[in-house]
Amino acid sequence: MARKIATVVGDIIDAIARQNAGRDPERLALKYAKMAQSPFIFLRGTCHLFYEALPDVALFREAPLAWCCGDLHFENFGSYKSDNRQVYFDINDYDEVALAPLTWDVVRLLSSIQCGADALNATRAEARAVSRACLEAYRSALVSGKALWVEREISSGLVRELLTALQVRERAAFLDKRTIRKGRRRSLKLDGVKALPASDAQKKSVIRFMDQFAVGQSDPGFFKVLDVARRIAGTGSLGLERYVVLVEGKGSPDSNYLLDIKEAKSSALAPHLSRLGIRQPDWPDEASRVVTIQKRMQAVDHAFLQVVQLDGLACILRGLQPSEDRVAIGEWGRRLDRLKDVVATMGRILAWDQLRASGRSGSASADELIAYAQRDDWVKPMLEAAMQMTEVTQRQWQAFTAAKVKVLGYI
Repeated sequence: MARKIATVVGDIIDAIARQNAGRDPERLALKYAKMAQSPFIFLRGTCHLFYEALPDVALFREAPLAWCCGDLHFENFGSYKSDNRQVYFDINDYDEVALAPLTWDVVRLLSSIQCGADALNATRAEARAVSRACLEAYRSALVSGKALWVEREISSGLVRELLTALQVRERAAFLDKRTIRKGRRRSLKLDGVKALPASDAQKKSVIRFMDQFAVGQSDPGFFKVLDVARRIAGTGSLGLERYVVLVEGKGSPDSNYLLDIKEAKSSALAPHLSRLGIRQPDWPDEASRVVTIQKRMQAVDHAFLQVVQLDGLACILRGLQPSEDRVAIGEWGRRLDRLKDVVATMGRILAWDQLRASGRSGSASADELIAYAQRDDWVKPMLEAAMQMTEVTQRQWQAFTAAKVKVLGYI
């Protein structure tokens, strides 16, 4: 038995090391430290392990194909500013997006609610009740067949509170949190929490790219680079090539803009989908996969979102989305109805996003998605699978922390 446990621990550590090979050591160390904090954060950082452990049953093999976020969890929903300068609430990270059975996103979202019960200040029983509410909201939205979206005027509860606060937030106040102002000039705050110093070579690379990018824009001066740093954000993507870029924007010092440039890697779902014989479109590069499907799934495009090449590396450029611009879901005031309202909104958003991208590049038609949602035979198995995956994730996290991850080098 001891040998079997040791083998399981070793397999998990080896799988994590392989998945994160070649990443920036400093930010990778931050990732491993975060993953050791809780099963929920571990879930966020190990998308590849989640799908490796997914039960090989009809529920996850034979459901209609849909464009799936892939790394769906309740902290992967948040606000974003769009090209029309309005603020919306949606899924905000599509790095792992892939064509997959629609049930894959659902089980991961429900599992995150149960894995993250402590982060939600909920009991295990409350987390299970909330996941049921999320599933029902998802099904109802899918059955309706109409792809809607969430903006301030039509939002409610904690989501409305978030969007209302962002609507009145001044750019200068936002910049003050991320930059240091000296006279009329700002520079990025290198606090080791949101940003780390970039090397001279990295800065030159980003500035060279931005100068070339600006030439093709209607207002080249907007993209004049003032500072560059390595960005710290998220969990799963920590350690990838990623920069925050401070640009002139509409004028210094209080109308500067922050941009996010992030390396795109292959989806962690790809090997598991390949084993099922589910073919993916032939994308020019991984950034094209992410940007193309994000634009299909979201109702309104994220500001500046596009594919770029940074020294030959396929990357995603977009307006920087602060990680704190999410619903304070853990501060729901011990009112179960408020928590259910938030996760029901998330369930509906998932359905709407899948409907918007339906019938394209191999995904099932809206009619097929609706017909599946109308069936009752997958509801109970889905709830049971979410509980099972929660237990699996907790065991994986325990194995990870028991190993002290010295092999991975973060201690």
